[in-house]
Amino acid sequence: MFSHSQLWQAIDALAQQNDMSVSRLARNAGLDPTTFNKSKRTSSDGRPRWPSTESLAKIMQTTGTTMDEFTGLMDAKTASMPSGFREADEQAQFAMPQAIPLLGLAQAGSGGYFDNSGFPVGQGWDAVDFPKPDGQSVYALEISGDSMMPFYRDGDLIIVSPEASVRRGDRVVVRTKEGEVMAKVLARKTATRIELDSLNPAHENRDIALADVDWVARILWASQ
Repeated sequence: MFSHSQLWQAIDALAQQNDMSVSRLARNAGLDPTTFNKSKRTSSDGRPRWPSTESLAKIMQTTGTTMDEFTGLMDAKTASMPSGFREADEQAQFAMPQAIPLLGLAQAGSGGYFDNSGFPVGQGWDAVDFPKPDGQSVYALEISGDSMMPFYRDGDLIIVSPEASVRRGDRVVVRTKEGEVMAKVLARKTATRIELDSLNPAHENRDIALADVDWVARILWASQ
């Protein structure tokens, strides 16, 4: 038997898996965009509201999700995921949410804000609650501008780890020693150079000497 909260949790998780907001999920399924809004989950007197079986069938159909897959999203592990985030590292294990540093990209490009490993130093940062991966140091960056469209929009938050290993195909944030900060896809890394594919086709790919790279941090999560 599943609970009211587990059912709504599964709907949130389904939207996240498909890189959608719950409003877009509802719209794509031919439903009113507000069908799954948080304000619709309880009545004015506080009683729980349940989504209809018809609406559930429609979102499973539009995302190609089976009933077994949908019920699997009710697993308690997904309850620790912060609302509005999707997982980008399937192997990460997350704990209870805790405050982590939040910086804008302009701050990330300024000198003196990071240690040699690429982690923020000092105090006075904004913070955001996030279920921190076990044994990893992470922080959040706020995207500005459209250079990382369509994957990351202005105002999106990305969670990065300078300690996570990176491999070909990973999305990464790279800071050069000149203070340029960019989110790219790691295409190739050699002993002397790093090749980066652009997320936005309107922006060029980059080939940078490792000697000119300050740090590389893997993107673990991104807000949606």
